[in-house]
Amino acid sequence: MTALPAFTVLMATRNGAAHLPAQLASLAAQSHADWRLWVSDDGSTDATRTLVQDFARDHDVRWIEGPQRGAAANFMHLLCHPDLPGGPVALSDQDDIWLPDKLARASAALARTDAPVLYGAGSLHIDEDGTPRGTSPDWPRGPSFENALVQNVVSGHSTALNAAALDIVRRAGVPQGIAFHDWWLYQLMTGAGAQVVLDAHPVLHYRQHAGNVMGSFRGPLARLRRLGLMLDGTFGGWMAANRAALVATGALTPAAEALLETVFNAPPGPARNRALRRAGVHRQSRADTAALYAVAALGRI
Repeated sequence: MTALPAFTVLMATRNGAAHLPAQLASLAAQSHADWRLWVSDDGSTDATRTLVQDFARDHDVRWIEGPQRGAAANFMHLLCHPDLPGGPVALSDQDDIWLPDKLARASAALARTDAPVLYGAGSLHIDEDGTPRGTSPDWPRGPSFENALVQNVVSGHSTALNAAALDIVRRAGVPQGIAFHDWWLYQLMTGAGAQVVLDAHPVLHYRQHAGNVMGSFRGPLARLRRLGLMLDGTFGGWMAANRAALVATGALTPAAEALLETVFNAPPGPARNRALRRAGVHRQSRADTAALYAVAALGRI
């Protein structure tokens, strides 16, 4: 097992004062105490800056100005910042609450190899007021590029990368047009042949909001929402943008490149449906995979 240097915790903020104190306190309470915090702020007009400045009196904190183009761009701004130290990184939302062993579990997983590793873990869901709302789902089919093309199973709030994985991200650069930074990381890592470790153990309280685009995983309403995004073309647009960004990196394995060609060289409609099936592209549940194929047959993907 390789000893890890300090984690750099990457937190993207925007008007997060309501819940930021609890998240900062949970970071300070980590059993793995070897960390520094980088905060990229997207123009907060509340007390976010003051809260971070107060926290910085007792902790190693760097504040940078964000690009103000949304959360995905803000996290990628952090990941690809030229001054970012080497070594492992852990992503942090501004309004979650980490359990004390979050960084320790990530550290143990990342230290097993020097090869590129993307780590993700389970979470306990809470609502705006902190009321429990269930847990993150299991992913029975495991991580793969065939899954990453159409689904994210490594939620950003639990994500950590070792130095080798971070190097892939930084060499790929800031992608253009992507909607979700965590989905992008899952696609890039699996496409580049990195290892993905999914730890089912919950490591944080994940705060869900009414405006979360992809925050709810389970239940009929969540499934209907996903189906609506597929039918109205939104999901297909995301896939096309992700594909263009992946190709531009030059980081994909030959197998991943061949899979993209198989899927996207087929015209939308029945041919695209057949290509998805032939390539083994799938979501984690049979029902969601069946819906994916049906929508593809209709020409919406």
